[in-house]
Amino acid sequence: MRYIKGLTKETSWLLKRIYQQSKYYQVRARALAIQLSYEGYKISELMKIFKVSRNTIYNWLNNWEDSGLVGLYNHSGQGRKKIFNAQQQEIIQEWVKQTPKNLRLVQEKIKKQWGITSSKETIKRVIKITKMGWYRIKRTVGGKPVPEFFTRKTQELEKLIELERRGKIEIRYVDETGFCLIPYIPYAWQSSQQKIEVKSRQSKRLNVLGFLTRQNELEVYTFQDSINSDVVIACIDKFCEKITKKTVLIMDNSSIHQNNFFWDKEAEWATKGLEVFFLPTYSPQLNIIEILWRFIKYQWLDANAYESYSALVEAVEEILINFGTKYTINFA
Repeated sequence: MRYIKGLTKETSWLLKRIYQQSKYYQVRARALAIQLSYEGYKISELMKIFKVSRNTIYNWLNNWEDSGLVGLYNHSGQGRKKIFNAQQQEIIQEWVKQTPKNLRLVQEKIKKQWGITSSKETIKRVIKITKMGWYRIKRTVGGKPVPEFFTRKTQELEKLIELERRGKIEIRYVDETGFCLIPYIPYAWQSSQQKIEVKSRQSKRLNVLGFLTRQNELEVYTFQDSINSDVVIACIDKFCEKITKKTVLIMDNSSIHQNNFFWDKEAEWATKGLEVFFLPTYSPQLNIIEILWRFIKYQWLDANAYESYSALVEAVEEILINFGTKYTINFA
């Protein structure tokens, strides 16, 4: 049997301090292993405690006997050797991009190309080095805006934003969304033994029409019926009663915003100090109220909001009422 011998009280105290305070987990493990070996723990027992091989324990003991406290620390050349060089890592990253949901295919390419058998965990370590991670795949719009038209409209929008900064106008970002008992909760901290479960089921839909500023001011209208062009027009009419300076509404090109009934109202709204600025098609990123809807659905709504339709309505309305105070977004 092999044990560490001859530890002084001072050395034991130093090992204890290193075990408690070192920022390196390997150093903490080695310090504790030396102390336990001195106390009579067998190598087989140390293997079970630290979940390492017999050779690893022998290396810890040898390094201690050869170098003392210095032997607890890694030196140049120690540690896991890299399986792939920098060029191979770049190639692996490209392979992962080609099949982002299937690392098994990447394993097969590595084996075929370089004759290297690698685990999925090894591949994950490689792509993490290149700043890749396991993230939700974002949904995007079905088309792309016409480049020239997009450029012109974004330049016009920037001019409006500058006028707002100078206090000449107020900008309101307008959009509709809906909430139902199909949950939007993507991730949550939870026990691996007892996962959080949220029922997904069909229900009535709470529809919301919002008028948002960059300063977190929100005028909102909620409905349990569908929002059509007549509803949007009625809400804008109501909103006109509250404006105190020239106001520009930023809106997308959905069908309920693009019809003769809507266009016929624009001249009347203009006399009340309100204009409508239509965004280029397929450009939801230019309408900041889309950010508000994402915050509500993916961050602010708790899992218990989906217990019933009434609970959902109550939770959504609580957020909408307290937006700007309890709930805020930095749109800068």
